[in-house]
Amino acid sequence: MMNKNTLLAVFLLFFAAMGQAQSAKEIIAKSDEAMRGNSSETNITMKIIRPEWSREMSMKSWSKGDDYFMVLVTAPAKDRGTVSLKRGKELWNWMPSIERTIKVSPSMMSQSWMGSDFSNDDLLEATSIVNDYTHKIVGEEKIDGHTCWKIEMIPNEDAAIVWGKVNVWISKEHYLQMKAENFDEDMYLVSTMVASKVKQMGGKLLPTVMEMTPADEPGNKTIMIYNTAKFDHKIPDSFFSMQNMRRVR
Repeated sequence: MMNKNTLLAVFLLFFAAMGQAQSAKEIIAKSDEAMRGNSSETNITMKIIRPEWSREMSMKSWSKGDDYFMVLVTAPAKDRGTVSLKRGKELWNWMPSIERTIKVSPSMMSQSWMGSDFSNDDLLEATSIVNDYTHKIVGEEKIDGHTCWKIEMIPNEDAAIVWGKVNVWISKEHYLQMKAENFDEDMYLVSTMVASKVKQMGGKLLPTVMEMTPADEPGNKTIMIYNTAKFDHKIPDSFFSMQNMRRVR
């Protein structure tokens, strides 16, 4: 039988472990911070691959907190100057070819961004993975050599979200998002994103390659490669304005 001191020690260890245990939401919040920081500026290459053809785009992106995000297409020439902007819950596209600013409606969030396999919601981060979902740890798995929590995310009833469910895999060591599965409202798999090539960039350890594959289109995929990144530098809110969409370079 355990004596009183041994029993007390067991209880103390149990409650210490309980205190250290992280909720699924806390893990997601730490991952969101690890991947983005307070602000970011990146240079990205996007490769859209199809069975019969492929094309490549170069982009710059800027973000600040949860409310501001902008991406500028810098190549090829026919798409140069195209800008997508997120301000709060509103999303806009500037199309220099027709000199028009177009508001992205909620019904367009699941549509392809610039013909890629990333949706408007995937790229512009229109929803908050921390606040717009209910989170649950459902398992563990290794992704690209990293031991990960598998977390199920179900949209909150009042959140305008295109997915019926999202599964994400977050690495235990550095809180990196290494994989994500997007399901529609009928719980059919729509697309899978797998991250790889983790390395230091801009003072953060990050996966620098992200590959998105649609579930029902064999041979199709889009690869995003992060070439450079810097984080946590000052960007004024005014940078993310509709006026600046036409000027940003």
